[in-house]
Amino acid sequence: MSKKHVIVKPNARQSSVSITPEGQLLVAVRAPASDGKANQELIAVLAEYFRVPKSRIQLVKGYTSRHKVIELLD
Repeated sequence: MSKKHVIVKPNARQSSVSITPEGQLLVAVRAPASDGKANQELIAVLAEYFRVPKSRIQLVKGYTSRHKVIELLD
């Protein structure tokens, strides 16, 4: 298991993943930050980025914040 700190930018023009100078993941998602839609797309984008099934990515902290902690399960 490894934990990653993630900053989410909802309502982006396109979904993308980049790394900040501090080493955090900056994930832009097209979905709005309402009803958990951005969180669902975040997990889908990260699953594609890390090439793992969505079931192996768990949101640990920051359900309603732009700053989140995710965990990659073994």
